[in-house]
This record gives sequence, C-alpha cells and structure tokens, in this order.
Amino acid sequence: MTAKNVLGTFLESCCTDPMTGWHRNGRCETDGQDIGRHVVCARVTEEFLAFSRAQGNDLAIAAPEAGFPGLKPGDCWCLCAARWKQALDAGVAPKIRLAATEESALEFVTLDELSDHALDLH
Repeated sequence: MTAKNVLGTFLESCCTDPMTGWHRNGRCETDGQDIGRHVVCARVTEEFLAFSRAQGNDLAIAAPEAGFPGLKPGDCWCLCAARWKQALDAGVAPKIRLAATEESALEFVTLDELSDHALDLH
C-alpha cells in the first residue's frame, strides 16, 4: 500500500539531508514498530529544539548508532506526531510540509491545525 499524506495524495519526501524518516528513507512513513509515530515533516526551529530538550529529548545531540545526526535550526525532520502536538499546545510548533506529513498524523492533530503551520500550500 502506498502511503498518503494528510491531503490524501501521494506522500512526498520530507528530507534527505539529513536523511530522515523512521526507515531513514527521507519519508515520514510509519509502521507498527514506530511507537513514536514519526510522521510530521517539520522544519525545526531553535524554539522547538529548546522545547524538545526541556521535555527530555535533546534533538541537537547526534546518536550515530541510531542513524541520527543531531539537528540544527532549519533542518527538516520527521517528528513524532504527539510531540508536535505538545509543541503546538505550548506555542512553539515548527512549520510543516503537508505533502510530506503522513495521514496518520490526523489521529493526533486536525488538518486545520497542521494547515495553520504549513510551509506548502494545498
């Protein structure tokens, strides 16, 4: 089955530099092993990185054993849908690419919430 984005169309690539995605294939697609649901394609900001660090997940620190390069502001990355929602509620949600955000994100946030933070127009 081909993954779809929150707009109901083909799921586009999020980023390949750094290589993102649960499967490290550049796409925010998930499977049953991805407990965190890394499905929101976001361009991270310093505010978001500080927020995530305060929640106990320092995304700026590399973890090579997990294929994680560490992030800096401006990098695109497949974020956990629940963490993006937490950031939204805290007023620090980064902008996202709708076309590269998997439709399962809609289990956590509404399309309107995502659209309000969209980098791409639909």
